[in-house]
Amino acid sequence: MIFASFVISYECAMIQDMNTLRMSNGVEIPQIGFGTWQIPSGIVTRQSVAFALEAGYRHIDTAAAYQNEAGVGQAIADSGLDRSEIFITTKLHNNDHGYELTRIGFEKSLKALGVDYVDLYLIHWPNPIAHRHHWKEANAGSWKAMEEFYRAGLIRSIGLSNFQRHHIEALMQEATVTPHVNQIRLFAGERQEQLVAYCTSMNMVLEAYSPLGTGNLLSNPTIALLAERYHKSAAQISLRYLLQKGFVVLPKSVRETTIRENLDVWGFELDAEAMALLDRMENSVGLTRNPDEAPF
Repeated sequence: MIFASFVISYECAMIQDMNTLRMSNGVEIPQIGFGTWQIPSGIVTRQSVAFALEAGYRHIDTAAAYQNEAGVGQAIADSGLDRSEIFITTKLHNNDHGYELTRIGFEKSLKALGVDYVDLYLIHWPNPIAHRHHWKEANAGSWKAMEEFYRAGLIRSIGLSNFQRHHIEALMQEATVTPHVNQIRLFAGERQEQLVAYCTSMNMVLEAYSPLGTGNLLSNPTIALLAERYHKSAAQISLRYLLQKGFVVLPKSVRETTIRENLDVWGFELDAEAMALLDRMENSVGLTRNPDEAPF
């Protein structure tokens, strides 16, 4: 049984390694990442990330606001994998916008993760309530600090999360490095087409968080129909759709079987009819928050 488990993990790791996207700075990002939003800190995080690494995930996504960076870092350390094999993303806390606070916040994240660099660092929210009265200046200060860390090699890529076009345009008035990524809410039924097109025009990689609609797509009748047709799970259909769109996907689970299943999405392809059917889906999960009005 130990040998069989090793073979599965090795095969998944090989598959994962072959499916990366190249960002505008040449850095490769694994197209499937393990999301840790809403995974409790401590043993649950450590165990879930350990399951993911054993299954073959080599991209782990966390954030200061998730309060589980230490658990993520411990699981990575315990895995025995070389640091260079794992793509780590974390994000700036909403309270820490501005040049000096960003420098302090980033150093806290490095310490919590127990690493000396991260592969991707994102401004988590464009307009948090703590900085809403001066969000443009705060984002510009944060980006300046991130550019410095990027040039120093402490961050391999820098990007954004939840940024709309007007936030990006404001940032670019001061930025000297174009963001490599925008991580936004994307799933079948929530396409954000205009924002996707704009980010693509700027050579940003799009990352899809909540790719399963926070679990709501698992019982969607349209996806259930395709799952039956392709002999796959609803989650696998949902993830495959986004992968074929060229997005990075960040599924999250705390169950080992589901974690493995979510990685097993490379052995089939949705045909044009299936993709069109999913393109026509309406958002039954709920609208994406307006970042200029969210109460956090």
